[in-house]
Amino acid sequence: MEKNTENIMEQVLMAGIKEQRSSRRWKIFFRLIWLIIIIAVLYFAKKENRVVTSKRSVGVVSLGGIISDENKTYSTLSQGLENALQDSNTVGVIIRANSPGGSPVYSDMAYNEIQRLRRLYPSKPINVVIEEVCASGCYYIASGAEKIYASPSSIVGSIGVIYSGFGLTNLMQKIGVDSRLLIAGKNKAMGSPYISENKTQNKMQQEMLDKVHQQFINAVITGRNGKLKLSDPDLFSGRYWIGEQGKELGLIDGYATVNKLARDVYHTDNIVDFTPNRDPIDKISKKLGLSLIDTVYEMFNSDKFNLLK
Repeated sequence: MEKNTENIMEQVLMAGIKEQRSSRRWKIFFRLIWLIIIIAVLYFAKKENRVVTSKRSVGVVSLGGIISDENKTYSTLSQGLENALQDSNTVGVIIRANSPGGSPVYSDMAYNEIQRLRRLYPSKPINVVIEEVCASGCYYIASGAEKIYASPSSIVGSIGVIYSGFGLTNLMQKIGVDSRLLIAGKNKAMGSPYISENKTQNKMQQEMLDKVHQQFINAVITGRNGKLKLSDPDLFSGRYWIGEQGKELGLIDGYATVNKLARDVYHTDNIVDFTPNRDPIDKISKKLGLSLIDTVYEMFNSDKFNLLK
């Protein structure tokens, strides 16, 4: 009886060991598959982003969406422009702009990068074609280019700076809520919605906005190089215009689309998009018609496979 019990226990232990070994093998196997998939996706994404031109061409780089670090506006634009200008077949570059604006910091960085690249590649002009809208920070960036084109109904301008905030103190009093905000430094909570409005701090904020606004104005005046109708009192008021009005004010140089500009100015119909792909993995998976990475990841984390635990 004792011998049979020992045999049974031995068999159970051996079965457990075999199960553990098998489980480890499957984990290693599927993790290798996961690694191969990631490497393959990255490889094909890199291959897809590799631009090869074989004849005289115009490089296009898109400037779209809110100008921010989250959207990688500066890095996307600067990398795309540099790649286009370094291509030996590129005769000029067009920035395709469609943005309502955004961060003044990243707008200024992009503006200066365009100016730098213009000096570095003087024989390859950088122009801007505005599609629906190029206002505020977008126009800040566009003014760094050699020329700006739009359609007669495009939205342009909005040379101004805005700060938005709100106050909750009256509402808090009505519903019986107290602020427990603690600060070290009398201006640390400047602009906080949980404390009463402070006229001295409002003045500080207005001074900062005015300085940023003046930086914006100086950049536009320098970039447009004598083309602006400076006598118009609304030019730097933050107002926006349609393209037809913008042309009269010197905000744009003429009317054109990307294709028209390529044909009429650069005398080629060969247009190459140098805009860097922001999310190559997502782009490849969507191109295949499925969310490949999400599918595999969910499968690995399911109770059935239990591979990544």
